[in-house]
Amino acid sequence: MQSKGLIKFFAILFALVCIYQLSFTFVANKVKADAKAFAGNDLTKEVKYLDSIGREKVFNLGFASYTYNEVKDKQINKGLDLEGGINVILQISVKDILKGLSNNSQDPVFNKALADATANQKGNQTYLDAFFEAFEAESKGKVKLSSPDIFFNKNFDTEITGKTSENEVKAILRRKVNESTLSAFEVLRKRIDKFGVTQPNIQQLGETGRILVELPGAKDVDRIKKLLQSTAQLEFWEAYKFEEVAQYIGSVNEALKATEVKVDVKETEKAKTGIDSLLTDVAKDSTATTKGNNPFFDKMISYGGGPIVGYFAPKDTAKIGEYLRRDAMKAMLTPELRYVRFLWGKPTTITNDKKEQVEAIELYALKGNRSNEAPISGGVVVDARDSFDQFGKPSVTMQMNGKGAKQWEDLTGKAYTDKSSIAIVLDNIVYSAPGVSSGPIAGGRSEISGSFTIDETKDLANVLRAGKLPAAADIVQSDVVGPSLGQEAIDNGMLSFIIGMLLVVVWMILYYGKAGVYANISLLVNILFIFGILASLGAVLTLPGIAGIVLTIGMAVDANVIIFERAKEELDAGKTLEESVNYAFTWKGAMSSIFDANITTALTAIILLVFGTGPIKGFATTLLIGIGTSLFTSIFITRLMLDWSLTKKQNLTFSTPMTHNWFKNMNVDFLSKKKVAYAISSVLVIVSLVSLFFINGLNQGVDFVGGRTFQIRFANEVKAAEISSALTEAFGTNVEAKTFGTDNQLKITTKYKVNEEGEGIDTEVNQKLYEGLKSYFPTTSYEEFVTNYDGKEIGVLQASKVGPTIAEDIKTNSYWAVLGSLLVVFLYLLISFRKWQFSLGAVGAVFHDVIIVLGVYSLFWKYLPFNMEIDQAFIAAILTVIGYSLNDTVIVFDRVREYLNDHEGGSFNQIVNKALNTTISRTVNTSLTTLIVLFAIFILGGETIRGFVFAILVGILVGTYSSLFIATPIMADTINKQDKNKSNPEA
Repeated sequence: MQSKGLIKFFAILFALVCIYQLSFTFVANKVKADAKAFAGNDLTKEVKYLDSIGREKVFNLGFASYTYNEVKDKQINKGLDLEGGINVILQISVKDILKGLSNNSQDPVFNKALADATANQKGNQTYLDAFFEAFEAESKGKVKLSSPDIFFNKNFDTEITGKTSENEVKAILRRKVNESTLSAFEVLRKRIDKFGVTQPNIQQLGETGRILVELPGAKDVDRIKKLLQSTAQLEFWEAYKFEEVAQYIGSVNEALKATEVKVDVKETEKAKTGIDSLLTDVAKDSTATTKGNNPFFDKMISYGGGPIVGYFAPKDTAKIGEYLRRDAMKAMLTPELRYVRFLWGKPTTITNDKKEQVEAIELYALKGNRSNEAPISGGVVVDARDSFDQFGKPSVTMQMNGKGAKQWEDLTGKAYTDKSSIAIVLDNIVYSAPGVSSGPIAGGRSEISGSFTIDETKDLANVLRAGKLPAAADIVQSDVVGPSLGQEAIDNGMLSFIIGMLLVVVWMILYYGKAGVYANISLLVNILFIFGILASLGAVLTLPGIAGIVLTIGMAVDANVIIFERAKEELDAGKTLEESVNYAFTWKGAMSSIFDANITTALTAIILLVFGTGPIKGFATTLLIGIGTSLFTSIFITRLMLDWSLTKKQNLTFSTPMTHNWFKNMNVDFLSKKKVAYAISSVLVIVSLVSLFFINGLNQGVDFVGGRTFQIRFANEVKAAEISSALTEAFGTNVEAKTFGTDNQLKITTKYKVNEEGEGIDTEVNQKLYEGLKSYFPTTSYEEFVTNYDGKEIGVLQASKVGPTIAEDIKTNSYWAVLGSLLVVFLYLLISFRKWQFSLGAVGAVFHDVIIVLGVYSLFWKYLPFNMEIDQAFIAAILTVIGYSLNDTVIVFDRVREYLNDHEGGSFNQIVNKALNTTISRTVNTSLTTLIVLFAIFILGGETIRGFVFAILVGILVGTYSSLFIATPIMADTINKQDKNKSNPEA
């Protein structure tokens, strides 16, 4: 081998760089372990300890030293499934952006197109494209986007005029929407940076209006969701005094009497003491009637005062809001109240007439206007800080710009004169409504106070400083994993990694002797390189990523196996040991087979990287890195050791006494068995298709159909049917419960309100889940059950949500991923082998393998005791099967091509059979080592990855069979007679 010195230098340098990169991970883990020991499992104390040493030097290499914060930034990033935390995809509402750009146009064609775009948006279609399509269908060319009623307005200055073409308007709108999404991205990035989460990841997902946010290690899930979804729409409004709206409220109550069904007095009796003194005659009459027959007042816990209309139970707010929105109620508004806006405040605690502390929400009436625009908006705020008010309660102080300061002075002056209050409104919630007691407030400095916690004031100040989102941001997909579950995944993943590696190491030594020892050393170097590259690239290590690395262990030996088998063949042909080794490392020897096999696998991994999301990208990343490092170590590191052994005149062997004669002189007529194979495969494919389309179908996960899933661990064993029944009653819709691993762990799936977005919906779902299972968790609070993930052993360990729109996109991406990989590999093999029959045989076998794997899942998902859902992980498994099956097939085809080019004697079928027989040892060895590793993952890798690994296990078994009995016969049957005769001109 030429340039040995350069290769040695590069390999040693690369190894040292990898060790250097990995050293930060070891140091960071040691510091964390020390912090945990110091804190004694007290999370708050542990976090404070780590914060306190953030700038202290903890790693000294002699030539450089690093602080803990620097070490932490350089360690291998662990993904959500290993670290715990939250992963969400936020959908920026393009509909809201378009509404804003149109100045809230009331044009019926425009608004109908917006509604149709929402309803008819297809998988992988952006909302903007769906809107353009719907607008064209609705307008029929009669209404233009450049109409003065739509986008010909001040928002576009001179960009859009009445003469601007539709295509030009579309281009401008695309740019504006992209600018808004970028603005949202920057706002979210600033919020997350100030939130203090370790190693956050935030990415724009193309031009979809979606933003991916990954926060490994984050534990306060509800707080983070609120932080991410808050638009920070800060507004300052004048508030009506209670006596100014009391008569109207009394009139509403009277009007409701005639329409609402009377309710049980005992259930609705409320305290109204003192209300008569504030209401007018109409209101007095209404409250003088029998209690239980006042639809509005009976829901009031207590009357208001000042700017507060009244206090209501949280469960009644929706009904009260519905009352006030009725057209009949709006018609009773006096001219002074015609623009009134009723808004709710933050939940608080008050004492009812029974001297009980109850939760209540305040109702406010704000002085609206024709344009529905606040006198002052949050855009004037230039700085915000969390603080404490004069009573020592958490608050937020704000500083306004010059324009805002003048507006604030005018507004507070008017409130002082009128003895009224100013409502401070954030995202349509009234946080406080203070009065002004000392005259106009100059300078633009103000304070928001209310029933805040310290964390809430920190978050509020954060979002105000970062700015407001340009449109609503809804969580359309989320995945929350508790850290205890992540630690279990690490333990299971590493155990399967170690055992899988040990099994492969032992097998290589047993089968190849001394050469097997060199292959194992090469394998260890390969693993060092993989982890070193992951660390240096800042890539994220996930559980599927660990599976990718473990799978790489099984597949990395493939190149060594091909090299060793080729060297053995040359030895058997009479060449010397040195000649055999040298020939094995030539392109004509083993290199063409190795590169073709690895390129086809890499192509499928690239497809997976392009179309996959989240942890699946981690799997594809580690698989691609593993392919690259295994090629380098097999071709160069193994060669260096073999050459060293030859130089030292050592007794180099490629077999052991036990395996010396294995697979030698095999002469199986594989092609003669093709009819039997075709018959078996036809039956398997037909059974699979019948089950897929007519009997069982597939157990599609929420990735494909949308929904919510919860992984819940109970203190004791439970029956899935009982839990399903209890939750179905609590939710009022079907809830599915399945045993997930152990008998005290379930996977709960529901589609309850999956079409609705917002923080409030998630909270409602969590509360219903808790109420439905409360009897099973008698000593566990709601916070411990749902939101407190740190150190949790029972309760919700993982929660996921996929909205229907993104589910459709995932399904579409999955189809394209599978079809795209088949097409790309077909074209590659066509270019490489220059005969379409080789491509057809390989792709036909892969199609056969995929159908059978799908059939196995269709036939057995109801019966096998582990998760067999069709989700993104399953698609990753299918693509892995495609890559592996092609890898196997390409090795055989490469040998056929070699024999044809060398004009090997015999008929075409004899040459094909010879190629199959001479590569059978490689096929068995590679399949066996890979299956050993996969079996270790299947048994020890944990429940969350078991279904994924099972698909690959089935696929490799079927793929090994198909490469021998399907791919090659299809190629042989379709190749034309002229090409067959070239192999033996005399035939």
